[in-house]
Amino acid sequence: MEPGDPLSVLHDSLRGAPIIWKGEYPYFIHPISDGIPRMEAKVLRATRDLIVSMVDWSKIDLIVSVEAMGLPLLAAVGDASGKPTVVIRKRSYGMEGEVRVDVSTGYSESTTYINDIKPGERVLIVDDVISTGGTLEPILEAIERMGATLQEIIIAIEKGDGRERLALERPNWPIRTLARIDIIDGKVEIVE
Repeated sequence: MEPGDPLSVLHDSLRGAPIIWKGEYPYFIHPISDGIPRMEAKVLRATRDLIVSMVDWSKIDLIVSVEAMGLPLLAAVGDASGKPTVVIRKRSYGMEGEVRVDVSTGYSESTTYINDIKPGERVLIVDDVISTGGTLEPILEAIERMGATLQEIIIAIEKGDGRERLALERPNWPIRTLARIDIIDGKVEIVE
């Protein structure tokens, strides 16, 4: 990798990410996943460019992400691709066809609401992080029940075994990640 190539830019930004401890759980803080510390434009551009280059855009009708931290990626990728976007929200709007989805992460439980995804649409999911897969799994199941096709699923940062678990349980879900990390001796390390 060249120092200025998009993957190097993303990896370098992750290596310096601060760590906080939530009980026994080491939690990395990164602008893609948390909105802090401040995001350098080159990091968002690099992440956007990596995603855009991975997708066959002739097979995508709609780009979807989950609030809140999927929003910067959703906006950047939507702008670069010219494709429409939809945000899976954490509050109900009561629109016709709205689908409620209960999600559970390693440290919280919440409810999300999916609107304006139509049967037959080929969807690209973009999101910030996958760790346990507890947020992503019920959302992907709901989108399939709505009749849409999960054409591509691209997550910026992978930590933990969620992607591998879902790949075994749901091999038809095309989940890919840009950077896989682990926290070793209190620092973020890139796992090749």
